[in-house]
Amino acid sequence: MTTTREALEAAMRHSNPDQAMSMLSEQGAAIANRDTMSQAIHDVYCGIMADHEHPNEKDREQADKMLAALGRLSGA
Repeated sequence: MTTTREALEAAMRHSNPDQAMSMLSEQGAAIANRDTMSQAIHDVYCGIMADHEHPNEKDREQADKMLAALGRLSGA
């Protein structure tokens, strides 16, 4: 299992941002912000049966909490 730090170190060896992002993805890591995390939460938990098409405030609040938890776990 690759740690976040190891994945980041491997990605930083690439001078091309696309290659760096691909390396992170290959290592099982992802870069997320409030918008991308909100969309991911909406896609996974609301799914196609949702009564709303785009992330709502609840999705955004969950994204904020998820990003905070990930930050604590990764030592950020």
